[in-house]
Amino acid sequence: MTSVTYKKYATSIRIETLKMIARAKSSHIGSNFSAIDILTVLYNGILRVNPKNQHAPNRDRFILSKGHACASLYAILADKGFFSKKLLETFYLPGGILAGHVVHSAPGVEISTGSLGHGLPVAAGMALAAKRDRKKWRVFCLLSDGELDEGSNWESILFAPHHSLDNLTIIIDYNKIQSLGDTNKTINLEPLAAKLKSFNWAVREIDGHNFQAIERALTSLPKQKNKPTCIIAHTIKGKGVSFMENSLIWHYKSSNEEEFERALKELQEK
Repeated sequence: MTSVTYKKYATSIRIETLKMIARAKSSHIGSNFSAIDILTVLYNGILRVNPKNQHAPNRDRFILSKGHACASLYAILADKGFFSKKLLETFYLPGGILAGHVVHSAPGVEISTGSLGHGLPVAAGMALAAKRDRKKWRVFCLLSDGELDEGSNWESILFAPHHSLDNLTIIIDYNKIQSLGDTNKTINLEPLAAKLKSFNWAVREIDGHNFQAIERALTSLPKQKNKPTCIIAHTIKGKGVSFMENSLIWHYKSSNEEEFERALKELQEK
């Protein structure tokens, strides 16, 4: 896909995500919007998954460890035919299967997440299983930067290179804002790339909103034989709507009617 095609697709997912969150009067729009460009590239040519054969043994596995950013993932899965788009209207509503943190009751979702720090340990276990069974499928895991405060992630970061899991790729959505403030004022992550390299990962830093950079990073895997790959994607919280960008309040805030209309207008004009 070209950058223009990627951007058009990502904008359509931002619009759908905005509508879902507004309808449910829920939150995490900033966290969804920072990750959408990454998810757009993953689901348009990178992940070997098939909505018509969702449980194929040789499929790639994708884990959204930052499970609070599930609205955008649901929107993409519906668009790709994993389930009906009508289900999106039930997001985060009583009786629906699309919970406010990603759940495996939704077709196309591998595991339920939301309690941060759980996704990467599962992803590392899956990658180890594939290695031991001599299977060719790959594991991708999208993490938030704030969840790197969790010790379980650092146990997994030690575990993966020890077992030479070059079939495992993690993508860190590094928007630099977590629930209550800036990540590096909460617990300083820097020097993040150097830390991961010292743990024996192959590390690449990219602009997480540059579609061609994302595509190049995800099509040249593994970055180094016998090492797991970490892609540090520098992103913007709330990307795509000017008054939401780099704003802490949009981690939890629900939009009112006026804010919804302003955001929708901006996205429709892109």
